[in-house]
Amino acid sequence: MELIVVIAIIGVLAAILVPSMLGYVKKSKVSSANSAANSLLKAINTSLVEVDEETQDAGSITKIECAGGNATTVTITGNSYSGTTFKTKVDQYMEKAKNKAWKAQCKGGVCIAAAICVDSTYTGTSPAGVVTVDNYSTYSGSGKLDNALAAAVLKAS
Repeated sequence: MELIVVIAIIGVLAAILVPSMLGYVKKSKVSSANSAANSLLKAINTSLVEVDEETQDAGSITKIECAGGNATTVTITGNSYSGTTFKTKVDQYMEKAKNKAWKAQCKGGVCIAAAICVDSTYTGTSPAGVVTVDNYSTYSGSGKLDNALAAAVLKAS
């Protein structure tokens, strides 16, 4: 009889603990994705400074996109700077950006917002606060990076 009571108590505690632990795992993954996006934003800004030192034309870059996977280049809108060289610069400052899909919006030679698809479920943005535990599924997957970036640009404005 005592053993049944102990098993019942353990079952009740497990029923309470498991859902709350799952919530912490989601919070942690969303926070990690947003942190990766913040690191990406800083890596892009550092790379933009280097581009400006080389060409003095980083101010014309408006958007930067990387398809992820085995893509070795990025697409740069507003400037003819080599996307391959730019990706190499970003990868030097942020190892986690390699093989990830990401997009960034720039204005006046400064990256104002970035979005990165950390995996098929979690996407992060900088400035943070766009992707939360409540809405992370709205932005999941690299196909929704444009939506995440647009929301991050609005938040940055």
